[in-house]
Amino acid sequence: MTAIAAAGADALTAGADVTTALGMDDFPREQPLAYPEWFKEPFLNLPDDHAEAVAAGKDLVVYFGQRRCAYCHKLMDVNFGAPDIVNYTREHFDIVPVDIWGVAEVTDLQGNALTERDFALREETNFTPSLVFYDEEGQEALRLRGYYPPYQFRAALEYVADDHYQRESFRDYLARGDNRMVFGPADLNDQDFFEPPPHNLDRSGLPSDRPLAVFFEQGDCHACDVLHGQALEQGALQRRFGELDSVQLDIWSDTPVVTPAGERTTARDWAQDLGIFYTPSVVFFDEQGREILRVDSVVGFYRLRNVLNYISSKAYLDEPNYQRWRVSEAF
Repeated sequence: MTAIAAAGADALTAGADVTTALGMDDFPREQPLAYPEWFKEPFLNLPDDHAEAVAAGKDLVVYFGQRRCAYCHKLMDVNFGAPDIVNYTREHFDIVPVDIWGVAEVTDLQGNALTERDFALREETNFTPSLVFYDEEGQEALRLRGYYPPYQFRAALEYVADDHYQRESFRDYLARGDNRMVFGPADLNDQDFFEPPPHNLDRSGLPSDRPLAVFFEQGDCHACDVLHGQALEQGALQRRFGELDSVQLDIWSDTPVVTPAGERTTARDWAQDLGIFYTPSVVFFDEQGREILRVDSVVGFYRLRNVLNYISSKAYLDEPNYQRWRVSEAF
């Protein structure tokens, strides 16, 4: 892994305060967000923005956010508060902001005109901030859904800027820069609502009577510790997860699993097939074993409560698009 990500890893292992990035009150902010002055003016003509970025030797990033989103504020305050991240981002990328509630017209890279809100709904940017990276051909190189701490964010920038996306998955790229790849199951956080192995999650032949939540975690995972020690300490969330079929898997383990689709595999291989690169990630499946939604970035009580309201109420049966449901519920 190259210099900027290595510097981030060194900072973490040296005892940097990563809780600043992970532990947070994620309720909407009272003060609206202001974009950094180096973001591009949001004229929202993406073909022009893309051509301008390519002419400058850069890639284009479309940022989907909300003005009062706590995670968007965290991205600006923590990640874009780090001079090395700002300098690297400005050198390699042009960022165009999109307000997911906005009504301004956007012209997408294919030349279609639609509102910011409809663009965000179409792109299924369920969790803000979402950043979509486009290469010089206008093809999607990487998508980040939600907020990621500086180490993963630095790595994402390098992954695209150095064209690693053409050769390997982001999961594999992160793993190459992480010496903590294999952990024992004893290192995982436990919860009373986790169902014990064996993990036969097959719903392909006989549907279950309730949704499934799969926690993908790993040992020695500070973000996992924060989730379990903060948001999941709340009784309301524990009860909601207790009403679901909830299991926990180590993404690096060879624990046998039968997936919701009825396939025999291991926790490691299933996580890889699903493209899981961040821990903890929670993937929700419906009664027939189809994926409903995944939370694969930093998450606190407010966001997780909203997700569980959607899952527990089975709103996905009538509205499969979580973000469109949020719009209808005016969250």
